[in-house]
Amino acid sequence: RFAASLIDRPLWVMNVVPFDQPDTLPIIFNRGLIGVYHDWCESFNTYPRTYDLLHMSYLLQSLANRCDIIEIAAEIDRILRPGRWFVLQDNIGMIRKMDRVLRSLHYKTAIMRRQFLVARKSFWRPDSTGS
Repeated sequence: RFAASLIDRPLWVMNVVPFDQPDTLPIIFNRGLIGVYHDWCESFNTYPRTYDLLHMSYLLQSLANRCDIIEIAAEIDRILRPGRWFVLQDNIGMIRKMDRVLRSLHYKTAIMRRQFLVARKSFWRPDSTGS
């Protein structure tokens, strides 16, 4: 539903359906959207682009049973452009875990209504003094 709400915007939306979750790709295609299957515990081939927005809805718990949340955060960080957004909808436990990891990567984060984590990737660089 999230991607469908953006259909009239000048955005390019790629819907990524986890391979081990219910198959919603036919619904995505029927709405005229594009999508692929993917295992988020593996690297996602994004060549030649990076993304402005990445949204996950109740996906982290099943992923955390198979791979480390730090690996997932590293993949999110690799895919997003600096200054762009990650939105996570999940239970408050998973939100707090991801919040700690993203803040360690210098993201600006906010938890909304104990249901959403909104994070903006910074363009962090180490300072020139080496501290």
